[in-house]
Amino acid sequence: MATPLTFTNFVDAMRDEGVTVKVVGDAARHNRNKQGAWGPVHGVVIHHTVTKGSQRTVDICRDGYSSLPGPLCHGVITKDGTVHVVGYGRANHAGLGDDDVLRAVIAERDLPRDDEANTDGNSRLYGFECENLGDGEDPWPAAQLEAIEKAAAALCRAHGWSAASVLGHLEWQPGKVDPRGFGMDGMRDRIAERLGGKPTPRPQLPAPKRPKVSLKKLVAAARSNPKAKGQPVTYSGVRTYEAALVDEGLLAKQLLDGHFGTATLTATSEWQERLGYRGRKPGEGADGIPGRDSATKLGRKHGFDLVD
Repeated sequence: MATPLTFTNFVDAMRDEGVTVKVVGDAARHNRNKQGAWGPVHGVVIHHTVTKGSQRTVDICRDGYSSLPGPLCHGVITKDGTVHVVGYGRANHAGLGDDDVLRAVIAERDLPRDDEANTDGNSRLYGFECENLGDGEDPWPAAQLEAIEKAAAALCRAHGWSAASVLGHLEWQPGKVDPRGFGMDGMRDRIAERLGGKPTPRPQLPAPKRPKVSLKKLVAAARSNPKAKGQPVTYSGVRTYEAALVDEGLLAKQLLDGHFGTATLTATSEWQERLGYRGRKPGEGADGIPGRDSATKLGRKHGFDLVD
């Protein structure tokens, strides 16, 4: 499960990356957790504020508006490169976005076009608001771009994510244009280099909008992979299945590797128990081997179709 960092670890991760961090007031307890879930988290969203003036920007992002209470993000990145932490927990920054985009972020694949707003991003994504008018003319100082790179890289490093877990608001929610003035592909390349990887294109999403997963091959992988040496990937559909378990909050994102190992078996057992099945011994209802009913319901909820 991609459990959110503690507040202390969140701040320390950025400082360890070389970010100048200022904690604003009671940021550790300032959140919208009473309005919904916070976590599991899967990525980092970058925004621009459409405001001018660093202090005014920080105040707005902390307090919000009457129609949209704060915090409006976790950190405000001002033009001097400082990250002002204004809240921690659920924040009103991402709203509803595209479930296909979320699955791609979880699997760290190329992002599809965001054409739906059907999935709560406030519970699943960290958010940084960046001081900028968003008109395409307001400059992005080098110190500010470096702070965006470092802050996002810090969270990726802390969670074991790659740069593919970072996205712009315009890539998450239809109709959004932020951040305007620099490209997210270029920013991801910078983050990848900072994390020690080469900026290579991410693998393309499969052509079908809803992947098909074979129950027979899935079961074969579940029965054979845990006993095999190394990390065999006997069926590519396992990765799609695991991405659904990650989205459900049952499997850690760094274990999404296409290997149906013991962690995936345990996550499957927990999913089966959520559906009311009992017994983890072989042949019992929650034994971790995908069944038609449990796998079908997982696919319906998280975007794949089960086939024989």
